[in-house]
Amino acid sequence: MAAKKKMTLYFSEEIVNQTKQEALRQDRSLSWIMEVAWKIAHQKLESMPGVDEFVEDAEPST
Repeated sequence: MAAKKKMTLYFSEEIVNQTKQEALRQDRSLSWIMEVAWKIAHQKLESMPGVDEFVEDAEPST
C-alpha cells in the first residue's frame, strides 16, 4: 500500500459540492475522486506552458 500523507487543499464551494456528488454517485471517497481526476488531467497540464515560460516571453529584448 502506498504511503499516505495528509494535505490541505482549498477549492471553491462549487467544486467541493460537485466532487462530493461525484463521490456519492460512484460510491467512492473524495480522495479517490481527486486522485483519479489528477491522473486524468496530469498529462494535459504538463503540455501547458509554465510561469517561467510566460516570464521569458514577456521580458523586453535589449
